[in-house]
Amino acid sequence: MAEAAENNEEQQDEYSRLTGTQKCAILMMLLGEEEASEILRNLGPKEVQHLGSAMYSVQGLDQVTVNRVLDEFLAIIKAQTSLGLGAGNYIKNVLTKALGDDKAQSVLSRITPVSSDRPIEILDWMDARSIAELISDEHPQIISLVISYLEFGLAADVLGLLPHSLQPDIIKRIATLQTVQPDALAELERVMQKKFKDNTSLRASQVGGVGAAAKIMNFTKQQMESRIMKSLGRDDKQLMQLIQENMFVFDNLIMADDKSLQTLLRSVETELLVLALKGADEPLREKIFSCMSTRAAANIQDEMGAMGPVRLTEVQEAQKQIINVARRLSDEGTIVLAGRGGDDFV
Repeated sequence: MAEAAENNEEQQDEYSRLTGTQKCAILMMLLGEEEASEILRNLGPKEVQHLGSAMYSVQGLDQVTVNRVLDEFLAIIKAQTSLGLGAGNYIKNVLTKALGDDKAQSVLSRITPVSSDRPIEILDWMDARSIAELISDEHPQIISLVISYLEFGLAADVLGLLPHSLQPDIIKRIATLQTVQPDALAELERVMQKKFKDNTSLRASQVGGVGAAAKIMNFTKQQMESRIMKSLGRDDKQLMQLIQENMFVFDNLIMADDKSLQTLLRSVETELLVLALKGADEPLREKIFSCMSTRAAANIQDEMGAMGPVRLTEVQEAQKQIINVARRLSDEGTIVLAGRGGDDFV
């Protein structure tokens, strides 16, 4: 009798120690591979990693604890459980069906002792700090190659975690990257094999370039951008100008949502806006006017007509000043700017 009470108390303690993620993991282990993979397809990389790790941590739980979790989820599907019985293969199959082989291997490489054997693209499923730690002691050219393969927002985060003195050199190398030959890819894969092994055929690949460098820079904060561009300008002014020309520009404002554009316009002097709009295309002018009151739009149009011809350099400077305001508001989270780095929003 006393032994039964003691066992019951231990089971109570075990259940009380379970986190919400572990309880979800138990349910996932009971659902079956098809159903579990459908759920995982709707989760983000970090969520998949946390849940996958929790699935390993709940192996071997006693049935009483499992039943209590089932009661909490208002479901009894014990017949499908794989807890403690070939859980490694079950989890691998679920992740593979949900994410595809490459991404699944990436997740498994961080939640099991087994390392991944897939190519570098799975770095997209690592967090910025892990990638930065992985490549920080490598040659700048290797670092540049790795960052060039990343999604632009993630690339900017990784760049921000690297030493300040190294950042301008990395951006310069990315901007001047074009076609990467097989021997360079082979060297890159050799360096990365601490985590992964590439079993795909090697071929020349198009990575980097001015456009890629500009998109990465679009994701950096103003202070970081200013520091990098200033250093890059001292070393290669022409390259700096090319990158700047490919970054978020005044014409990109046509992709901004009305609310963000209205917020921006309230933060800009009327005289500056009039001058900037002198060099804007008609669709952008109409977009901006549509975000104003009829009276305000008419006043600006009148001022533009009365201004007469102006120097192109003056118009460009006015547009730059407005873009600086827009990027500051974007950095502060006050507005979102479509087209500023990446595919959609930042």
